[in-house]
Amino acid sequence: MKKGLLIGTGIILVALIGFIVFIQNVNINRIGADSYYVQIQDSGKEIEGKSDSGEIYTHYEYTMTGFDKDGKEKAFTFTAQKDLRKQAYLQVYLKGDEVKSYQEVQANELPEKAKQKLEENGE
Repeated sequence: MKKGLLIGTGIILVALIGFIVFIQNVNINRIGADSYYVQIQDSGKEIEGKSDSGEIYTHYEYTMTGFDKDGKEKAFTFTAQKDLRKQAYLQVYLKGDEVKSYQEVQANELPEKAKQKLEENGE
């Protein structure tokens, strides 16, 4: 009986630790999202807002055209908490028409067709 309880507790503990590691390392917003690639050319549109506590904050809005791994084009708008670095390449994750997440990537990480389209469009 004690051995079974010890094994059961061990399994639950391993599952809990695995879940915690998963949550810390995986952005759930990216699961099932489509990836598009863009290059930041201009500063974002500065937008000021006010939090519930009255604190004023600034975020930046970007309306861009991105390309998927097959070179398919899609326009979308998203916001960032800071003005993003010009000439930076981003991988943008969309679910439907809504941007869920983004991350900076290096030029050598771009899919070939997306890279060609970005170069053609001067993005």
